[in-house]
Amino acid sequence: MKKLLFVLMVVVLSSSILMGMSYLTILHVNDTHGRSWPFSYGAGTHVGGWAAMSTLIDEIRAEVEAYGGHVLVMHAGDFNTGVPESDQLDAVPDIVGMNMIGFDVVVLGNHEFDKDRDVLNRQMALLQMPVISANMFDENHENPVTPYIIRDFGDFRVAIYGLTTKDTEVLEPIYLDTWWFEDEVKVSQTLVPQLKQEADIVVALAHIGYGVEGRAGGRTSNEVAAAVDGLDIIIDGHSHTLMTEAAFIGDTIVAQAGEHGKYMGRLDLVIHEGEIVHWEWNLLPINVQRAVTDSQGNQVLVYEYKPIPQDHKVKAAMDYFLALGGETLNQVIGETGIFLDGERNNVRSTTTNLGNLITDGMRWRADADIAFQNGGGIRASIQAGPITYRDVLTVQPFGNTLFVLNMTGAEVKEIAEIAAVIPAGQGAFLHFSGLTFVVENGQVKDLKVDGAPLDLNKTYRVVTNNYLALGGDGFDNLKAMTETGRGYDTYFSDAFSLGEYIQHLGLITDYDESHRMLKK
Repeated sequence: MKKLLFVLMVVVLSSSILMGMSYLTILHVNDTHGRSWPFSYGAGTHVGGWAAMSTLIDEIRAEVEAYGGHVLVMHAGDFNTGVPESDQLDAVPDIVGMNMIGFDVVVLGNHEFDKDRDVLNRQMALLQMPVISANMFDENHENPVTPYIIRDFGDFRVAIYGLTTKDTEVLEPIYLDTWWFEDEVKVSQTLVPQLKQEADIVVALAHIGYGVEGRAGGRTSNEVAAAVDGLDIIIDGHSHTLMTEAAFIGDTIVAQAGEHGKYMGRLDLVIHEGEIVHWEWNLLPINVQRAVTDSQGNQVLVYEYKPIPQDHKVKAAMDYFLALGGETLNQVIGETGIFLDGERNNVRSTTTNLGNLITDGMRWRADADIAFQNGGGIRASIQAGPITYRDVLTVQPFGNTLFVLNMTGAEVKEIAEIAAVIPAGQGAFLHFSGLTFVVENGQVKDLKVDGAPLDLNKTYRVVTNNYLALGGDGFDNLKAMTETGRGYDTYFSDAFSLGEYIQHLGLITDYDESHRMLKK
């Protein structure tokens, strides 16, 4: 296989019929997380959304079919969780959008396990496309979903198998029940040779992440590509990696298109006698804009790609879902005069004022001595201005509840020691209220609860969320406490508890930005 410049690709495609070649285009998105509607991003105010994506996909389908080619549209997992209108409706808007566009296949992402099994079963029944994962098994070592599909295009066949990150066992353990995930490399090394007997081209539609270390031994797409012979393509998700060009590892093309439907990946393939002879991958922005200075010195907005109108049929359906419950979600509950920082890279690496606000609210609502919250559960910032329930639910979209544990000072110290060594960038990074400490040369020192030295023998009332209390993000010690009756679920929603705390505060003009875990 050889990668060509796009201009050369066009020449090849225009003559492919005469040369006896075939043409396949793979369009793909990942980690859309409830973004069924346009949203603000960068300089733009109407980025993404299924309606604009539908228009672009229809244009590409028409273009490819004019060459006598074929199109596959894929979703690399995590359509769940992130926008209140979607979360309240169990991602039905997302499912309807994908159905209307005509997606061909979707792989299960870890956030497809954010809710109970009945919700997932309903979602899979509603999706008018195969839902795949080849490395997921139940207690009988049987796969409860479709492992792979074969698409026959006449002159060539394509096998698509699913990979879901093994880290789901740590990230979303609450509703997995008896389901578990086999090593991604091991499954691929067994399955790919079999699929090569049934198809010319083998694609892994993966939600495993590119270049990121797994929390439960989950393997990355670059690891799979390097370890598995005969695998032609990996269409990936999970790590939210915005690739500017596809990776080529061994003989495997690896591509991922960022997050939230801001971009769509396009992989064009020229196939001769069942072999990929040329390929080109491009990232297509969905109405993403940037500010530039024109010749007169004025700031103007330009499209990174081109303006894409919304498909009116898809828009009408999405507008209907947007209106459901909107009146309640738009209710103003408070106001902030400052930016409350919930940016992904920040809350997974350092203390922020929003992390402090959230944990202070948890401690206030549960009347606890200490609170802690994982950074991965903080999904958005709050801009200066009025604060609505919609804002709060966007920050904390998972529907988690406050969970109270009675912990000794020694056990609290153990949590601090775990927090001290969690690498920056992990969703397990912890934010605290009530507890402060210093990390020096990897050692935890000067632990204090409300300013008083931590008493290792004293029992403290500690509040966290039910995700962590049930072992999420690898906190097996908390799960053990929970299973032995050391705590209880308050069933207070974390998001609405934050909303109540914001209402209690009223106008936020300043907020504690101190580092409650200070690393030296």
